Amino acid sequence: MMRTRPLKVALLGCGVVGSEVARIMTTHADDLTARIGAPVELAGVAVRRPDRVREGIAPELVTTDATALVKRGDIDVVVEVIGGIEPARSLITTAFEHGASVVSANKALLAQDGAALHAVAEEHGKDLYYEAAVAGAIPLIRPLRESLAGDKINRVMGIVNGTTNFILDKMDSTGAGYQEALDEATALGYAEADPTADVEGFDAAAKAAILAGIAFHTRVRLDDVYREGMAEVTAADFASAKEMGCTIKLLAICERSEDGASVTARVHPAMIPLSHPLASVRGAYNAVFVESDAAGQLMFYGPGAGGSPTASAVLGDLVAVCRNRLSAATGPGESAYAALRVSPMGDVVTRYHISLDVADKPGVLAQVATVFAEHGVSIDTVRQSGKDGEASLVVVTHRASDAALTGTVEALRKLDTVRGVASIMRVEGE
Repeated sequence: MMRTRPLKVALLGCGVVGSEVARIMTTHADDLTARIGAPVELAGVAVRRPDRVREGIAPELVTTDATALVKRGDIDVVVEVIGGIEPARSLITTAFEHGASVVSANKALLAQDGAALHAVAEEHGKDLYYEAAVAGAIPLIRPLRESLAGDKINRVMGIVNGTTNFILDKMDSTGAGYQEALDEATALGYAEADPTADVEGFDAAAKAAILAGIAFHTRVRLDDVYREGMAEVTAADFASAKEMGCTIKLLAICERSEDGASVTARVHPAMIPLSHPLASVRGAYNAVFVESDAAGQLMFYGPGAGGSPTASAVLGDLVAVCRNRLSAATGPGESAYAALRVSPMGDVVTRYHISLDVADKPGVLAQVATVFAEHGVSIDTVRQSGKDGEASLVVVTHRASDAALTGTVEALRKLDTVRGVASIMRVEGE
């Protein structure tokens, strides 16, 4: 039976995403009512600048007092799309305390304080959903914590930031340098005026923390995620990648150790074979590759940012939370029962591509090979070229720990015949 009393929704934030959420709630009102089993009503919109014209939103719904809005007591669901840590954290907590469930797109807050927020939600018997926090419109969190709940996930590897993928794709396809590609991304609106959060990997690291926590049933905080930006990636790196049949992507990688006792989460540029599905992800798109025991290999692909794609994920959560509300139930909360150890980056084992500037004279290769052997790092291939007393030496290793590779590079820098380390890049997806 259809309930006639509407479920009331408070919207915190009315920027690019928030305005799309409000628009879809209005234009798709009849469909949402049919899918939920009750009407949904936009009961208030909290903003910082009330004087701005917001098409389709009645002026009387707009307020600057977000705290008063979430404290009203008649609000069923709070949608938080303001971002940042505060006041979002306090507003979400207050919403739970005053009887509302919450839908959020706040990756930074969830990566930092997700466990505490889940605890407050559970204490008050409310939902906390956040599909939009990781990969825009791509359904990812719900498949990980519901569809694959009976499986064992071993690895989650993906492109979770559209800005960085656009830049690297442009460098790969046109031969552009990093700054040139970044400038184009900014001009097209893919990059913010201050792109630091994207290009230095902060955005992807927050998403990696969320994904690792869900995939491995273990609390993984933002501080647990190794992060390396992409500003040092050069056209020469792409040339080397092409010679290996690879391209370069900024990857978020969450994986379980071979013995199953620990997990790691990291974000960094990496060479990836052109044969891997992630290598073909172009422009500002996102894709996440999941490997599990029973399901095998799965890939989720689509637009990872933008007003409409992100609003799609928010509305999907809103429908789920409203259905739970009507049935007096709650959906899945935090699952951290495994409590696996989160290992440091030094324990990570992978392949490496190292480019060295060396003296062009006899015995250099033997010296370099000896250093690798002394640190227990096995060499797969070596390529040397040079003239006029200077040379370039490219070494590709077999799988080795990050700690062993770090020790190797430190020793190489001490050789008189090594002029410098031009680049070091991990090789993933093999």
